[in-house]
Amino acid sequence: MILSVQNVSKSFGTDEILKNVSFHIEDHEKAAVVGINGAGKSTLLKIIVGELTPDTGEVITAKGKSLGYLAQHQDLEGDRTIEEELLSVKSDVIAMEQKIRAMEEQMHHVEGAELEKLLEDYNRMHHQFELEGGYSYRSEVYGVLNGLGFSQEDYQKKISQLSGGQKTRVALGRLLVTKPDIILLDEPTNHLDMNSITWLETFLMNYKGAVVIVSHDRYFLDRVVTKVIEVSLHQAQVYEGNYSEYAVKKEKVREAQLKAYYNQQREIKHQEEVITKLKSFNREKSIKRAESREKLLDKINRLEKPVEEHTDIKITLEPNILSGNDVLSVEGLAKSFGSQKLFENLDFEIKRGEHVALIGNNGTGKTTILKILNGMLKEDAGVIRLGSNVYIGYYDQEHQVLHMEKTLFEEISDAYPELNNTQVRNTLAAFLFTNDDVFKRIGDLSGGERGRVSLAKLMLGKANFLILDEPTNHLDIFSKEILESALNHYTGTVFFVSHDRYFINKTAHRILDLSNGVLTNYLGNYDYYIEKRTEQETLTPSDAETVSKEKAETENKQDWQKQKQEQARRRKIANELQKVEAEIEMCEQKIAEIDEQCQDPAIAVNSAKLNELGSERAVFSEKLEALYEQWEVLSEDS
Repeated sequence: MILSVQNVSKSFGTDEILKNVSFHIEDHEKAAVVGINGAGKSTLLKIIVGELTPDTGEVITAKGKSLGYLAQHQDLEGDRTIEEELLSVKSDVIAMEQKIRAMEEQMHHVEGAELEKLLEDYNRMHHQFELEGGYSYRSEVYGVLNGLGFSQEDYQKKISQLSGGQKTRVALGRLLVTKPDIILLDEPTNHLDMNSITWLETFLMNYKGAVVIVSHDRYFLDRVVTKVIEVSLHQAQVYEGNYSEYAVKKEKVREAQLKAYYNQQREIKHQEEVITKLKSFNREKSIKRAESREKLLDKINRLEKPVEEHTDIKITLEPNILSGNDVLSVEGLAKSFGSQKLFENLDFEIKRGEHVALIGNNGTGKTTILKILNGMLKEDAGVIRLGSNVYIGYYDQEHQVLHMEKTLFEEISDAYPELNNTQVRNTLAAFLFTNDDVFKRIGDLSGGERGRVSLAKLMLGKANFLILDEPTNHLDIFSKEILESALNHYTGTVFFVSHDRYFINKTAHRILDLSNGVLTNYLGNYDYYIEKRTEQETLTPSDAETVSKEKAETENKQDWQKQKQEQARRRKIANELQKVEAEIEMCEQKIAEIDEQCQDPAIAVNSAKLNELGSERAVFSEKLEALYEQWEVLSEDS
């Protein structure tokens, strides 16, 4: 065991954050700390590294083991370059290297006993230099910088000139090069693109020390961790496995707890009914039996009903108007900014009901495409066509129209007066605004908080084509799951940009990969995309040369044909469903008419007519039953 947290509690004033939290981390173990925003995850990390003192309990680190900590926000300053900042971690090795070089130079100028002594010192230091990675430290530093997305041109940039996100990446790089025995990371993927996140996953999986991660990136956690520590309702529960395994186990635990609770409640109710019945007999023996049962009932260790934060919150998305089948058609789209060409000759289509993710590295032009589609930027070339009855709902954190003087509650209730107070509060709670938060002014919110309010408004709107730019930024895992559920039940069309691979995996039917100015279509979710990419990357150079442009185009065309076939199948089923629903309505109407005729006094006494109507009704009822079954089968296939 390398780290032990024992009965740690922490409050800020009257706000209890952590209560008797206990868990341990083994050497080399990779663990995640998860929970909703405000649960106390960052507070827990700060207590572990000693930035905060617990009210009760203690944190024990194995003797001689070092801790390294990456906070969410960095305040790095100074005139060092990025390269100098990371190399400063290796100052001892660099000093040793310089001393070795000086010794080598000195050897030319001494002899005899002095030379022998110098050689002895040289060999000893040289051995130490090797042990401390003296021959690999530079490649190690540059490997980390490249992995975190810094180009060689970036190496000489001064820390003081960097953005907040770049400073966080430098701090992360510095920490990884330091190689502490225990790394604690608070949201390490926030400022990384997909390639850098993938690199970091591999680095941490192979890291020889222990790692504790607070992150909302579930795909990242699935790849890296083998233990999940859930902080909920001030306490901690430990689950073995990655995030997906934790989610399944957590649900099973909750189901078992609920089952045990309801079973006990049934037993208590049964015993109370028996006791009441025995007492009602008013016999001495019956009363003694009742008293005996009461004593047993008093001794029962009564289970509390399992509770969870915000389990009742759901968001329902449903467009008011059905769009045409062809939602969006883009041909020959091109855009440059000055001499920087982002893309040209981009072609793609989106059909009704599709959920399409646009992915690619930072700077490839993904957000630019969304802004062009929404009329916020002018394309250099190309044709954009929206289908009939298409109404766009656009989410862009920088351009949502919010009223700075209104409170959050007013912003939602004024925009959607049909919602009652509970519905408004539930909507805001789904996006992490609870209790008195709903009475904050929009103007007093941070950029991320305003983004969440904008997303809440968009989710309540009735648009049938949602265009979303990084919708999961600033959301915790619970809120992401609410959004995923809402989008998965949404019958409209969705086109979104996201770096959240778990979110893409859960919500995308198709992926468009924008790379080197070229758009590649993948008919599946993120796992399918990775599978196809891996197949392509495993080709040897000679194999790669034999894959002609025509073959690549053919594969793309086959994917497109599969998509067309799937859309045709869905349209056919939708048409058949429509016909079956019309027949069901007709049969139900006929049966209702027959029932009404049977109630006519004149027919009620006419047995021949009643038999005729009865036979007719039986025919329609049999047909209706078959139609119901046909509708169920079609619904399963749709």
